[in-house]
Amino acid sequence: MDPEALARKVAELADSKKATEIVALDMRGLVSYTDFLVICTGRNERQAAAIADEVGLRLKREQGLLPQVEGGPAGGWTVLDYLDCVLHVFTPEARGRYRLELLWADAPRLELGVAGEALEHRVARA
Repeated sequence: MDPEALARKVAELADSKKATEIVALDMRGLVSYTDFLVICTGRNERQAAAIADEVGLRLKREQGLLPQVEGGPAGGWTVLDYLDCVLHVFTPEARGRYRLELLWADAPRLELGVAGEALEHRVARA
């Protein structure tokens, strides 16, 4: 699966678990460790865990992909690293604290077309 398709799939799976404020940042040309960051929010620790679990299980079953996992919902932030795409699942408090979109404000955003997409960050593909 190419990196952009993977980022879109990750966003779609997060959306299927009702993630909100979903943003996909195109990091190509900005960093060397990944091509895309997908950032989303769960309403609370339980929902954040369900989002991370769904993405992890479905990509393992459908694509044979196993992520490196860091953090966890109790800390407000879970990272699933698929190399070409890294998913950050936040609780609202942690998302507000770390503000990754501001850190990477220069990164182009993918238009995802999912229900939970952060509309204020929608930018057409270049």
